[in-house]
Amino acid sequence: MGNSWYDTAQVCLNGHPVNDMVRAAPERNMDFCKECGARTITACQHCKAAIQGEYHVPGVFALGFPYSPPAFCHNCGAAYPWTEARLGAARDLADELNDLTSEERETLKCSLDDLVADTPRTALAATRFKKLGARLGPVVADSFKQILIDVVSESAKRTIWG
Repeated sequence: MGNSWYDTAQVCLNGHPVNDMVRAAPERNMDFCKECGARTITACQHCKAAIQGEYHVPGVFALGFPYSPPAFCHNCGAAYPWTEARLGAARDLADELNDLTSEERETLKCSLDDLVADTPRTALAATRFKKLGARLGPVVADSFKQILIDVVSESAKRTIWG
């Protein structure tokens, strides 16, 4: 395992994976995303560290493991642009919910950061989110799920969506 290494990933600003093997398969690189047309990046915009892609282990060939871009930079901890965009969209959606009091909307918005990062407050945030989501009905709950599913921590996903 001593010769194992992470390749660099190329991801669009909206979080669509473009190439998880920038160095090993540069022919798959694209300047813009074919899913949404957004510009692609290969490094954290805060610290310039390469986005971790495929993990190469000499002598091991793996198929069937789709690449999911990380929510945060492994080097500096900053949220990637797609994580920031999804959190912003979820906050905007919360602001549109007239069925909640202004205090409930703020509670919902404040819980979002703890849903994407696995922290001691994640379980509390997920419980609050699920409780408020149940009151809002399936259409709103599904909208939040579509926005957040790719960036919410695994423990929050289990609590909220089973």
